Amino acid sequence: MKLLRSTRVTVAARAVWDGAVLAETAEAVVVEGNPYFPREDVRWELLEPSNKQTVCPWKGEASYYSVVVDGKRNEDAAWSYPDPSRAAGKIRRRIAFWNGVQIETGGEQR
Repeated sequence: MKLLRSTRVTVAARAVWDGAVLAETAEAVVVEGNPYFPREDVRWELLEPSNKQTVCPWKGEASYYSVVVDGKRNEDAAWSYPDPSRAAGKIRRRIAFWNGVQIETGGEQR
């Protein structure tokens, strides 16, 4: 079976780091196993823009954010594609997390 990179699955999800809920939504879009949260469901007061940027061959250029909770920093623990490719248009205005951020989906934790 071939895995499609652009398969869209919408799930309820929550992102937690160091006891703080960073984002919670009923409408995360999962791409390549990563839930992308709508921007309006993210607690932006816990994120700071980073200088890091990377390029994905099919999604485009990613911008990163560091998570800051009670003075503790998790560098580059969130990313988004501000202007994704046409193929990745479903993640426009969405943000994903990694680097120690716990992601809970449908009662499961990863």
